[in-house]
Amino acid sequence: MLARIRNYAPTAVPAHLHGTKLALTFGSLLLVALLGHAWPQDQQNNMPGMDMGGMGDMSDMGPSMAAMAGHMYITPQRPMQPGDEEKAKAVVAKLKASMDRYKDYRKALADGYVIANPKLKQPQYHFMNQANTREADIHFDASKPTALLYRRTPMLEYKLEGAMYTANPDATEDELNERIPLSIARWHRHVNFCVAPEDRAKEYFGDHPKFGMFGSIHTKEACEAERGTFHAYVFTWMLHVFPYENDFKEVFSMNDDVPHVH
Repeated sequence: MLARIRNYAPTAVPAHLHGTKLALTFGSLLLVALLGHAWPQDQQNNMPGMDMGGMGDMSDMGPSMAAMAGHMYITPQRPMQPGDEEKAKAVVAKLKASMDRYKDYRKALADGYVIANPKLKQPQYHFMNQANTREADIHFDASKPTALLYRRTPMLEYKLEGAMYTANPDATEDELNERIPLSIARWHRHVNFCVAPEDRAKEYFGDHPKFGMFGSIHTKEACEAERGTFHAYVFTWMLHVFPYENDFKEVFSMNDDVPHVH
């Protein structure tokens, strides 16, 4: 994910960021234009940062996600309930059946999926579908992911490895649990985002950035003290699914740094 964050350039970022490398740091927020969720101006209260409870070994997430501690909220893992695994496996089976045709990426393009920033070299490419995105805001259809996830390989231009589901940013965790049990899947959202004032854009970068998704600022008070603009959360709930993994534990992997193609 880290490389992806630095390589995507979404369109709806603060005006003073356009035309700079800074736009590339908003990679995981490429959803801005394609998902249709803007900065929530009326929700400025602090939210919890990354919930590390039950995460186990940090390597389960991969270094990219771990690097965003304080700016990521991950749904806590719930106790397993009767039927949870069967429900999750049914979702995965339905997804896999619907996406197998898209192993030929040209069919995805023909069916309305759009490559996010295709001219930028990325370890993982999101093929976004606006119609599915709008539908996901209202109800869940496992056969209609918001995005298909591809990797470039020496032999194939794009190789399908997974899909991304999204949910309305106002969805409760109980509602997410209805979609895919939270005993198995861990949804995430980006939180505690401090937009730098125009004259301090360079502080998104460096070994110790202050602003943005990797910044040291993750409270409203600290952000305002630095003349920044605080956003309790940005965009929507997200979940990656990798149905071609042989080990079911890896199907809902939170590590995007490794390929999920075999």
